[in-house]
Amino acid sequence: MTTPTTSRRALLRWQSDLIWSLFEYHLERLEPEDFLWEPTAHCWTVRQGADGSWLPDWAETEPDPVPVPTIGWLTWHIGWWWSVTIDHAEGREPRERTEVGWPGDGKAAIEWLRGLRAEWTAVLDRLTEEDLDAIAPFPWDRDPEHTIAHMAAWVNAELMKNATEIGQLRLLRAASAP
Repeated sequence: MTTPTTSRRALLRWQSDLIWSLFEYHLERLEPEDFLWEPTAHCWTVRQGADGSWLPDWAETEPDPVPVPTIGWLTWHIGWWWSVTIDHAEGREPRERTEVGWPGDGKAAIEWLRGLRAEWTAVLDRLTEEDLDAIAPFPWDRDPEHTIAHMAAWVNAELMKNATEIGQLRLLRAASAP
């Protein structure tokens, strides 16, 4: 009896699709008020600047304790990591963190993430086994121990972590409503 084999690319794509399907459960249920809800006084969120753009709270060194992120901040965070990783994967000059702004409202943020998901899926679909073995340009600064396969798995793990945080915040806000 032979055991079926699955390519690494197919496995990464399956993992990405699974995480996204679980994330959609929460995305479909988010209310506009969920995005900037602050569950505690010590939060990171996205704030509208004088020019109308929305920028995330940020510190170059992670504070202790780490602020609780809002759903708006988390959607920006997913968009930032995905945008920069896709730039690297496509051979483009990666955007700086400050060049990736939040779209400005929940519905626009969800559509932005869905668009990035489509781009990420296209990247995964184009990867060959040879591509997956190449040294990753990001986020480890070309560490020879980390390949494109590691980068793809890492981005999938980031999405899973952030999707879980968004889901938990959504449930917490709903449960705490009067």
